[in-house]
Amino acid sequence: MTIPAQLLDILCCPVSHEPLFPLGRKRLRSLNERIAGGDVQHVDGSTVTAPVADALITRDEKVVYIIEDGIPVLLPDRGIGTTQFNDPL
Repeated sequence: MTIPAQLLDILCCPVSHEPLFPLGRKRLRSLNERIAGGDVQHVDGSTVTAPVADALITRDEKVVYIIEDGIPVLLPDRGIGTTQFNDPL
């Protein structure tokens, strides 16, 4: 699902207030490969177990937020910090 441009213009990270952008298909595929390997955790320390269909990433590329059923889950503890990865998404 695509987030309307008007909504993207106002969405931001709830912690850093960085603008959010759609996570590209290639990077989404990389994230899902890592999830399948059991190597991805939310900020709260829980493991991400389900594949991600869509996501947003902060402008500074430090946090990914999953989009579930067309709704961005912008809860601070449910973000996925990218610093946990040795290689960039």
